[in-house]
Amino acid sequence: MGFPVTRLRRLRRSESMRSLVRETELRPSDLIYPVFVVAGSGVREPIHAMPGQHRRSVDLLVQELAPLVDKGLRAVMLFGVVDAKDERGSSATDPEGPVAQACAALGREFPDLVIMTDVCLCGYTSHGHCGIVTDGVIDNDETLEILADMAVTHARAGAHVVAPSDMMDGRVGAIRAALDQAGFTQTAIMAYSAKYASAYYGPFREAAGSAPAFGDRRTYQMDPANRREAIREAALDVEEGADIVMVKPALAYLDVVAAVKEQGTAPVAVYNVSGEYAMIKAAAAQGWIDERAVVLETLTGMKRAGADLILTYHAPDLLDWLT
Repeated sequence: MGFPVTRLRRLRRSESMRSLVRETELRPSDLIYPVFVVAGSGVREPIHAMPGQHRRSVDLLVQELAPLVDKGLRAVMLFGVVDAKDERGSSATDPEGPVAQACAALGREFPDLVIMTDVCLCGYTSHGHCGIVTDGVIDNDETLEILADMAVTHARAGAHVVAPSDMMDGRVGAIRAALDQAGFTQTAIMAYSAKYASAYYGPFREAAGSAPAFGDRRTYQMDPANRREAIREAALDVEEGADIVMVKPALAYLDVVAAVKEQGTAPVAVYNVSGEYAMIKAAAAQGWIDERAVVLETLTGMKRAGADLILTYHAPDLLDWLT
């Protein structure tokens, strides 16, 4: 035979044919929309480093999420932005804080929406670190109690999923024990299991006001060079009670996503972080790329690598593009 019998192009000849054999499908139900909530009413502040994203008060958040829920948005991740900060991040456990108020309001308005909350102290501490600082060092064990109280506060307000992003050792076990003791046995934990000390977080720190006042976060966030360590982190979190594990960021860590997924112990989420979002927005604004095509290709790559869930600021646009 002078020519191969197998012609792979046979299955590429039309969109209908390609869709029949497509291996990876990006769906609206895969998406989690991260949003920033502040105190007050009628507040809508643009986040300059993240075009199209805003800090919103609870009333406007409910109003602006309504059309997205109608289009198929299934889940949101709430990040609180506060003015009252101290060395211990005391306002993180405030039952009248913006996250707690948002949980209650969203639960009333959208009973089928999955409400997730970020559990970390960086946006609540005066020094911007994710834990209590003692003699210039992040005190792992002292931090756990406050994180557990924060998670219970959110669960009591109506959160369905709490998501510790602090990277303290043992925080999943501490949070699971506190939730169970408080009667919230059905509240799930999505652990930021492999959260890397990444340069891709810059725009988020403007959005949440969470830049560290001194040093960096390399003593608790993961070294970007490590992959096997991510597998250990995910396995430990599942052992401690995590229901979902996460890899953050996503784009530069797709090999890590695949490695964690291969363990098969829990659903895997990825965070399409602020820097990844901002780069696409900046290039699209210059006319250098087709924004829609690049976003769809990028997030399809995340799913292909093994992501079951994707936290992404592109969610509002994707809800239109995917339907």
